[in-house]
Amino acid sequence: MYTPAHFLVNDPARIAALIRAHSFGVLVTTGAEGLQASHLPFLFDPAAGPHGTLSAHLARANGQWREFNGAEVLVIFQGEHGYISPTWFATQPAVPTWNYESVHAYGVPRIVPEGPDATAILDATVRHYERADSAYALDALPAGYVEKMSRAIVAFEIPLARVEAKSKLSQNRSREDVIGVVRALEAAGNAESSRLAAAMRREHGL
Repeated sequence: MYTPAHFLVNDPARIAALIRAHSFGVLVTTGAEGLQASHLPFLFDPAAGPHGTLSAHLARANGQWREFNGAEVLVIFQGEHGYISPTWFATQPAVPTWNYESVHAYGVPRIVPEGPDATAILDATVRHYERADSAYALDALPAGYVEKMSRAIVAFEIPLARVEAKSKLSQNRSREDVIGVVRALEAAGNAESSRLAAAMRREHGL
């Protein structure tokens, strides 16, 4: 990922927070079938290995898991992002741009055997994404049903070998330009623009 120094993110805690906040990632593999991509909810354990470990599952009918042949894969996480109009900058002339946050995570996936370990990933996924007050839980379902559903998926882990993180939030602009962008985003009145403005405020200490 092309990342000028002023957009580079090296802080592991910040990277972990970005992955967890935007954990619906894109798994990219290459193999006999060429490039393949699947959109999946991921779990991230930053303490498992030097760069952390991702876990997820694919439908067994999705043949992408057959490309797990010892080759490195890429998982892309997209954070807040949005169009930035040149009319929002105090400094003129200016050109349009796009502000965004992203993480590229690389590693060699390993398939988790069927049984308790694979079911544990499903259970952890449910507990992570269900609301705290939800009554839904895998262990409340009939055992035969859970076993049947588990056979229909392939669980896997990716111990990360390297992570690239980028936060392009107008760090190359003047404070006046940044303030102009933040105010325009907040005035747009939609959730996406408000979240991007909040990310910029955090980045610039506004």
